[in-house]
This record gives sequence, structure tokens and C-alpha cells, in this order.
Amino acid sequence: MAARAVGCRVKVIGEPLKTNVFFVSNHLSWIDILALGGAARTAFISKDDVARWPVIGWLAAQNDTVFVARTQRGDAGTQVDALRAALAKPKPVTLFAEGTTGDGITLLPFKPSLFAALVPAPDPIQIQPVYLDYGAATPDIAWVGTEEAGANAMRVMGREGPLPLTIHFLEPFDPEAFGDRKAIAAEARKRIEACLQPSLTAIPAV
Repeated sequence: MAARAVGCRVKVIGEPLKTNVFFVSNHLSWIDILALGGAARTAFISKDDVARWPVIGWLAAQNDTVFVARTQRGDAGTQVDALRAALAKPKPVTLFAEGTTGDGITLLPFKPSLFAALVPAPDPIQIQPVYLDYGAATPDIAWVGTEEAGANAMRVMGREGPLPLTIHFLEPFDPEAFGDRKAIAAEARKRIEACLQPSLTAIPAV
């Protein structure tokens, strides 16, 4: 409902797993959280400053978001423990592995630190990569640069017309087959990166 309120019209391709799943997704906008939360009933991992954002922070907290302080290296073990506790529950959890929002055309490097929660993996658990595609609207929606959260929210909500978003739930895989956190992160990134080309063809040339 929240996603539709900001004009988002979601199409789902593929079948999201319902339980014992760790979604790994590309990330373009705060709208991703609303749309994925509705499509997959998932909780999220988010940097802790999001908890202080007006409205968005409140919405995130209602959805069992795991807030982590990504700038504090000494807290890495605590962050991994918090994620493992979340993965032990039936509710799916989503990680935006780039660590920030990107342009929707290329993928930033995936940050492998939180993938340590999967080594060893909670049993049973599957990783399901997710590709978010806003098509021709990508340049309008991608949140890059230094734009403040409030200004971005006002700009996006003031956009005219519907906002199409296709959520691709890709083939899940067993993290145990990939050994360590870096290999798991690389496999998830490879599968999402393979989906980028259709989005490129949907964006008009400048």
C-alpha cells in the first residue's frame, strides 16, 4: 500500500521463497524497501542512520529491520550476530549488498562482511538474488550523489505518472556450496549483474 501511495506499480517475475531465505538485492531507492516488503514480506538490513529518517525510518522499524552501524569496523562481530539472529526466524531477510543506492545501470562492488553470517549458514537457508528494474524511470528514481533524504522523498513523490518496477526473484542457491563470504557475495552479484542488460535497453539514449 505504501509503495502504491508513491505511484509504484509492481510486477513480479519469479517466485520468492517464503521462509528460510536470505534475499540479496541491488538498491536504487528507498522505494525498494516498500516494494520488496510488500512482494516478499521481508525484513531488511539497513545502516543505522535510516532509523532516524522521518516516516521511512518508522516504516523500516515496523518491518523488523536489522539496523547496523556499517562505519564502525569494531562492531562487525555484533552486526553478524544480529543478522544470524534475524536469519534464525522464519521471516525472510533482505540485504542490499552494495551498501548504498546505485544508478541502476551498473552494480557497485558487494560488501562481503555481512555474508559472514552465512558461514556456517543457518540450517536450512537459501540465498535468493533479487534484481530491481525501474526500466525507463531508472534515471529519475536512482538516488545517487549528495541529495538529502527529505529532498529526495519530495522529488520522487512529486514525480508525475505511475512508476513501474519489475522485481525479478532469481534462482536461489545454497551458500554452503560456495565456502566463504567473499565467494557467496561474488555469486550473488554475478547473478544480479547478468540481469542488467534488459534495463539498459529500456532507458532512452540521451
